[in-house]
Amino acid sequence: MSGTGAVPAPPRRVLVTGASGLLGGAVARLLADKGHKVRTLQRTPLSPLSSARPGSVGAAFESIAGSVSDPGAATRAVEGMDAVVHLAAKVSFTGQWQDFVDTNITGTRTLIDAAKAAGVRDFVFVSSPSVAHFGEPIAGAEAGTADPERARGFYARSKAAAELLALAEDSAAFRVDAIRPHVVWGPGDTQLVERVIDRARSGRLPLLDGGTALIDTTYISNAAAGIVRGLERMDHAHGQALVVTNGQPRPVGELIAGICAAAGVSAPGWSVPGWAARGAGSVLERLWLSAGSRGLVHDEPPMTRFLAEQLSTSHWFDQRRTREVLDWTPEVTVEDGMRRLAAHYGGTAA
Repeated sequence: MSGTGAVPAPPRRVLVTGASGLLGGAVARLLADKGHKVRTLQRTPLSPLSSARPGSVGAAFESIAGSVSDPGAATRAVEGMDAVVHLAAKVSFTGQWQDFVDTNITGTRTLIDAAKAAGVRDFVFVSSPSVAHFGEPIAGAEAGTADPERARGFYARSKAAAELLALAEDSAAFRVDAIRPHVVWGPGDTQLVERVIDRARSGRLPLLDGGTALIDTTYISNAAAGIVRGLERMDHAHGQALVVTNGQPRPVGELIAGICAAAGVSAPGWSVPGWAARGAGSVLERLWLSAGSRGLVHDEPPMTRFLAEQLSTSHWFDQRRTREVLDWTPEVTVEDGMRRLAAHYGGTAA
């Protein structure tokens, strides 16, 4: 929830990019619920019915289909807007570098140029803690500076470059902040939850180093609320990068077991050394990249070096500055989130 002294923000006209995704959709609905006039931009059109949550007090939002890297679509999308929340991105563990450049870097540049030309005042860039994760454990650190040269993997490198160019545009007339939600999960999540469940069900999900690495995560509604606070608190947050998490570090094995229990599948009972998984991930990345360029595979490899590093090294963050700047604390705990996940799957979390 926001701080006890918080005053509700006046209604604004807000563009949300990437609203077809789990997090983008949650952000758009929350803004609409708060009374803002919301327009969305994503590659595929959204049904008007999908823009209104059952029981929502917010009005359905306007939807535009298009790519952020298309200057024409970006110009149409920002016309008449007061603010932009930019979530659209290519999110993948593998792929061609140019595809990440086109969407994550060029798309951000195109959208910022269009927004400034249209007189938009505030721009929230939704980033990732991976932009400042260089393969070493992170224990209680603050956000850190994005570094495209040291970030691991094409996604992180491209997001780091995009974050730097976005924050470089911050000024009194065009205010920019970067909000980095960390490991977002919840009902409907296909990036983490469904992959864990599918691989655990088929017996293809090992723990790395026994699942002992301590990581922090962010329940979906908390992530959306933190991003919206990044807009509402722009007076205090502009020019900064802030990591948003639940603030509840847990061992990776415990989180995976909770997800599996929620879906009624057996948690993984076998482990492999982290160093072996990182080496195998590097090899698989190269194989998948080669096969993908020839149209032989269209899915993600079962392991990449970046994923192995994420599963075998601790990464949790000091949330004191984030909560001070945003005047906000998460409402849904990890335990509450697991119960909601179990209800989604029709079971009971252990």
